Amino acid sequence: MSKKKHHNGPQAPLPDPASFRLPRTGVESHAHLDVRHFDEDRAAVLERAKAAGVARIGQVFMSSGLWEKGKDYFLPHPEIFFLLSIHPTEAEQLTDEEYERLRAIIKAEPRVRAVGETGLDFYWKDCPPEVQKPAFLRLMHLAAEVKLPLSIHSRDATEETIALLRAEGFSHYPLVWHCFGGDAALAERILKLGWHISIPGPVTFPANQALREAVRLIPAERLMIETDCPYLAPMPCRGKRNEPAYLAFTIHKMAEARGEDPAALWTSCGQTAIKFFDLAPLE
Repeated sequence: MSKKKHHNGPQAPLPDPASFRLPRTGVESHAHLDVRHFDEDRAAVLERAKAAGVARIGQVFMSSGLWEKGKDYFLPHPEIFFLLSIHPTEAEQLTDEEYERLRAIIKAEPRVRAVGETGLDFYWKDCPPEVQKPAFLRLMHLAAEVKLPLSIHSRDATEETIALLRAEGFSHYPLVWHCFGGDAALAERILKLGWHISIPGPVTFPANQALREAVRLIPAERLMIETDCPYLAPMPCRGKRNEPAYLAFTIHKMAEARGEDPAALWTSCGQTAIKFFDLAPLE
C-alpha cells in the first residue's frame, strides 16, 4: 500500500476499461477498497471491475480493527478474497493483543488467503527499523503457522527485506513481491528465490522502461497484476483515484512489453493468482 496522497485534478474523459473487452478471467491481487476514497461509490467500483473483466479481487485489510469495520460490506461479495496484516509503517500497532486478534481472524475466516502486506518500509520515517523488523518476523512466522502465502511490501529496504526472509528460511516459500517497481536484476533475484511478482500501474509510465524490461523476463507462472488502489493509477489515469477496472490499462502495457496478446496475458496472470492464493476456479 502506497502512502501517496490522492490528488483531485481536472477530470479529463478517460477511455472506458470495459471497451477493451477483456474476458472475465482477471484477478486483482492487491486492492484497498475499504479506504475512504471509495465510500461514495464502492458498489459502482465493483460493477466497473466486473465489466472490465476482473473476476476476483484481493481486498487488503491493514489491522483487525479495519477488518471488523469493513468485513460486512465485502463478505456478501464472493468474488472478493482477503489479505490481512499490519503495514510496516504502522508496526508499532502489532501489540501482543493485536497479533492474537489477527491470528484468530485468519484461522476463523477461510476467505483470508494471505498474510500481508507486511515487510519493511524505510522511505517513510513514521516507524523506525528496530520496530518494523520484529513485527515483520512475527507476521512472516504467522503465515507459516497458518500455511498461507505472504504478500511483501518493501520500499527502500530491498536488501534488508530479502536478508530477513532468507535468514528465516522463507526462500521458495509462497510469497508475492507486491507492487514491484524494480528492474530486471531485482526481478531475477526474486525469481531465483522462488517467489512471485505482482505488477502495478506505474509500469505504464513513459519513464519506467526498467520496469517494463523486468516484466519481459518474468515467467507467466510467477506473474500477477494489481492496482494497490486507490494509489498508483496507470496511464492515462495517472494522478486520479485508482480502481480495479484500470487493470485493463496496465495489462495492455505489460502485454506490449512482452509481445503478447493482452487477453491471453490477462487470463494467464489471473490463473497464476488463483493458484497462488488457492482460490476457487473460475466458472
